[in-house]
Amino acid sequence: MGASALLAASEIAYRVLTLAGAAYMVWQGGSLIWKSFRRGADAGGHGLPVSRASDSLGRAWLTGFGTNLLNPKVGVFYLATIPQFIPHGTSPALMGVALAAVHALLSIVWFTLIIVATAAVSRWLRTPRAVRVIDRITGVVLIGFGVKLAAFPR
Repeated sequence: MGASALLAASEIAYRVLTLAGAAYMVWQGGSLIWKSFRRGADAGGHGLPVSRASDSLGRAWLTGFGTNLLNPKVGVFYLATIPQFIPHGTSPALMGVALAAVHALLSIVWFTLIIVATAAVSRWLRTPRAVRVIDRITGVVLIGFGVKLAAFPR
């Protein structure tokens, strides 16, 4: 809760984190668009990314962790929602962690449902054309969000 309190108390810290998150989104979006045009040469001509030994569960976890750390809205969400659900007489830190764990569990259930639904259309999603279209759309959306976040932080 210390980081959330710092973000709520310091406009400068919030703005710095917001700009870092915006830059990260623009970089991610640009990377997706750039790679969508270069993917054919990198993947042996079939248009899909090449799986490398460095692509690991740990790397995926670090990417997700970094994305959440650079997203000021996560801290603001917890700061705005969790305190109102902490009963009087309980440890705010312990209850805050418990409520965050419930939120994480709900996220796991939601993403499991998305994974199951995606499995139903996975054949189409693996086509080179679908990968390029999805990457380009996602890249444009991420750049748009990043620019909007940098220009209008609140």
